[in-house]
Amino acid sequence: MKQNKQFIKSFWWSGLILLLLLIGGCASVPDANMGSAVDQDPWQDTNRKIYAFNKVVDNTILLPTTRAYAAIVPDVVEQGVTNIFNNLSEVKYFANHLLQGKPLQAGNDAARLLINSTVGVMGLFDVASHFGMYAQAEDFGQTLGYWGVESGPYVVLPLLGPSSVRDGISLTVDQQLDPLADYQPKDHRLGLQVLQVLDTRNQLQDLQHLVIGDEYTFVRDAYLARRAMQIRDGRPVTNMGTESDEFDEFD
Repeated sequence: MKQNKQFIKSFWWSGLILLLLLIGGCASVPDANMGSAVDQDPWQDTNRKIYAFNKVVDNTILLPTTRAYAAIVPDVVEQGVTNIFNNLSEVKYFANHLLQGKPLQAGNDAARLLINSTVGVMGLFDVASHFGMYAQAEDFGQTLGYWGVESGPYVVLPLLGPSSVRDGISLTVDQQLDPLADYQPKDHRLGLQVLQVLDTRNQLQDLQHLVIGDEYTFVRDAYLARRAMQIRDGRPVTNMGTESDEFDEFD
């Protein structure tokens, strides 16, 4: 029975990856080659409505709760919580670096996970960084982008925020790589996931003052530029949203 479940899960993963590759290869919608963030946002009217909805939820629920969390919890505890969730993310980083054929980076992820999970007390302390091993964030959207799958149009996901067709679908795979996804009991898992959301939102508070002009446009352009640079492993881009140019420069 267990073998059957493993086979079904592997078959599902293979099918999803094939679907993503087909979407990236066959998409006829103007994409990353268009060179403009505006061109990458053909669904702007709908995206703006979803963005407005997310903003209401953030202002009325998430932001007040996050501010209460930041006011009550000592900074040292906040940092410890951040470290723990960052440590769990190393599993995702490791898997995606392997999928990109980057053994050195994958080795760094594995070493960080081992050191911080043991010496760092289950990730409470980022001991590995003191040895020159720093986190190198990767997700499945970046992996697909690395192998040439275009991002597709920009989309704003309800509650989740800025994304693209490729990155939005990729969240399903990243969820499978999240150690919290199978954590038991379920009520504890929900509590940890809520804490993770608060921790993430708390880290974004200091970035709000950077917004200039139309907030929707600013967030969209910043997201597309950041994702393009992440796909290139930090290499700068000359045109907003262009991810396929100079692909042969990857190591």
